[in-house]
Amino acid sequence: MQLTTIGTGTAAPHPSRVSAAHLVQSGSVRLLLDCGSGAVHRMAALGVAWQDITHVALTHFHADHIADLPMLIMGWRWGQLPPRSAPVTVFGPVGTGALLEGMATVYGASILAPGFPLTVREIGADEVVKLPDGVELEGFPVPHTPESMAYSVRDGARRLVYTGDTGPSEALGQWAAGCDLLLAECSLPEAMAIPSHLTPSQVGALAATAGAQQLVLTHFYPPVETVDLRGEVGALYHGPVVLATDGWHHTF
Repeated sequence: MQLTTIGTGTAAPHPSRVSAAHLVQSGSVRLLLDCGSGAVHRMAALGVAWQDITHVALTHFHADHIADLPMLIMGWRWGQLPPRSAPVTVFGPVGTGALLEGMATVYGASILAPGFPLTVREIGADEVVKLPDGVELEGFPVPHTPESMAYSVRDGARRLVYTGDTGPSEALGQWAAGCDLLLAECSLPEAMAIPSHLTPSQVGALAATAGAQQLVLTHFYPPVETVDLRGEVGALYHGPVVLATDGWHHTF
């Protein structure tokens, strides 16, 4: 399994971080987790084969996690020759279908009828979806927006858990127990703590509860980058910690 952190930023414009997007590859599966603003052009800049993405999974409906989805769909149809013919499935929480219909109202009917098979599938809590080559995708509700969910990607031997945007959740830590890699948001410093995002100490507590083999931090608002992230996380979690950047990749 390979992870590439395409976009490690947030809604805050940043000189080196675009909004949330992460690519997981296993076997023939090319799964994009979120598709925030700037993600499509960042993939091109990084040399990531955006043309080969097979599945997209959205954690929730904030613009910094979905804004580039119409661009990606249009790129598949109009941004390459020959146009895409391979099918794509877009996963997401309940409401994803209505979200795509709204995008079609704004951007045109080709968002839902782009010239290749496009399937939208809404995932319920704790539902396990079987993808090709033994890969399994599972969602879990998290405290951010009413529809927000985390995802687990498992290929038999390895398991990655992506928090999406979340506030503190003991249940999420228990659900992620034993994961090989925990890709977790780390949005704000302790002084700016709010219920719908995580601070470094809260991320440390989450990773410790999960017993994650490795912790990869993402979704940094600029103020959190001014604190000692490794020190604050490490006070509670004693495993390896990576502060992801756009284009960081890891095979495990």
